[in-house]
Amino acid sequence: MAQAPEPTTSEEDFSLLKLENQLCFPLYAASRQLTKAYQPYLRELDPDLTYPQYLVLLLLWEHQEMTVKELGENLLLDSGTLTPLLKRMEQKQWVSRRRDPRDERSVIIGLLPAGEVLQKPACSIPKGLLAHLEISTKELATLRRLLDHVIKKLT
Repeated sequence: MAQAPEPTTSEEDFSLLKLENQLCFPLYAASRQLTKAYQPYLRELDPDLTYPQYLVLLLLWEHQEMTVKELGENLLLDSGTLTPLLKRMEQKQWVSRRRDPRDERSVIIGLLPAGEVLQKPACSIPKGLLAHLEISTKELATLRRLLDHVIKKLT
């Protein structure tokens, strides 16, 4: 049986491989730079507070308590990533961890007073970042909508 000819590759195909033509790189670079921009603000709250821990606090300030599974679903993180992060937060007494009495397999993460007191000073973070980015609220809403669309399509 004869082999099918290999498909030809055009210059246009190769140009798709240029870094400047990739969607992934600006998203990756923006994510890294944005996380870096958060660092001074997070250090003001607590020198040990990391960006992923801040994301957990954002959810707990809103909901008071959530299961590890719910946190993972909201943050797109697996339990292998969340568990050590939550243990460090528990050591700082920002959160508590307890088994769900209705389902022993489930762990409930609750906000403790030391985590609650970080909320008020954290209110300045979004405004500070907006000023740092020099982006309008309209542009931010458009960007957020597009990113939410990308995330939805990829999950």
